[in-house]
Amino acid sequence: MDQLFINILNGISSGLLLFMLSSGLTLIFSMMGVLNFAHASFYMVGAYVAYAIAGVVGFWPALLLAPLAVGALGALFERTALRRVHKFGHVPELLITFGLSYVILELVKLVWGLSPVPFSPPAVLQGPAFTIVQSSVDGFGLVWGAAPAERCAAAAGAVVHCSTFPATRFFMMVVALVMLVSLWLLLTRTRIGLVIQAALTHPEMVEALGHNVPRVFMLVFGSGCALAGLAGVVGGMTFVTEPSMAAIVGSIIFVVVVVGGMGSLAGAFVGSLVIGLLQTLPLTVDESLATLINALGGSVGPQTFGWPLLRITLPQAAPILPYLLLVLILIFRPKGLLGTREG
Repeated sequence: MDQLFINILNGISSGLLLFMLSSGLTLIFSMMGVLNFAHASFYMVGAYVAYAIAGVVGFWPALLLAPLAVGALGALFERTALRRVHKFGHVPELLITFGLSYVILELVKLVWGLSPVPFSPPAVLQGPAFTIVQSSVDGFGLVWGAAPAERCAAAAGAVVHCSTFPATRFFMMVVALVMLVSLWLLLTRTRIGLVIQAALTHPEMVEALGHNVPRVFMLVFGSGCALAGLAGVVGGMTFVTEPSMAAIVGSIIFVVVVVGGMGSLAGAFVGSLVIGLLQTLPLTVDESLATLINALGGSVGPQTFGWPLLRITLPQAAPILPYLLLVLILIFRPKGLLGTREG
């Protein structure tokens, strides 16, 4: 039972990392109508820039400076390139961001090489955040940090099992939740948020009130890229910083955005958690699809049509489950779980 709880937390933490990525993509799409194909590339740049800065001034300054640098690069791209093709419609926008993703990838390979870089977490984030102690006599217990060896040792007549949760994943969850609250407060409780939302629906009126609408859009695009950069810092420190990290998350964040609802920040949050759990929990059940169907009351035998497919185990099927959910969402609810418009 303690391992199941740890697996659920792993799924939630993975989902919150996806939210950190998809929130920036959602912000850009909801405010500008631009589907940024290079968003995962800014995530990768955030990890590499943080690695370079951390080698000079340490991790904590890099956590602040790297997203700002990535946001500045995103704003510069919007000002010099994206703005010029915006008037021609969505296809040129998709093409130019698609091309940018390959340019960024090749530049990263030229600067940092093809191998992973040693982007390690700071000392305070190394080791477990807490330990769950399950005893057949005392039940469940929670110990912050690493539990003492004697606490996890089997006592007379008692079976003890300890499961740890990494501090890096716990830190990832905290950062994602702080980012969610900050975004909500910014967009709904500040004058800047009201101007941003008004610039989307009534740009002429906002411009008549003295606001520079193109500058607002530039700041929105830069802010979305900065959120991707922040996710890159945390994700690169937690997992692996390598050139393929953008390709790993590139497709899944679009699944999250569509499942949650295009342009919905709340939908991105819900969709991220659903996809995170859908990717993680099946890895803990080493059973075939046929066994699962039989457990649910079905009757699947070896002579059933298509039975070789049903021998696939749930861990093997886990990578395709998010995309299967995407297909079902597009068929039965095209606007997404919490979306307000179709497509």
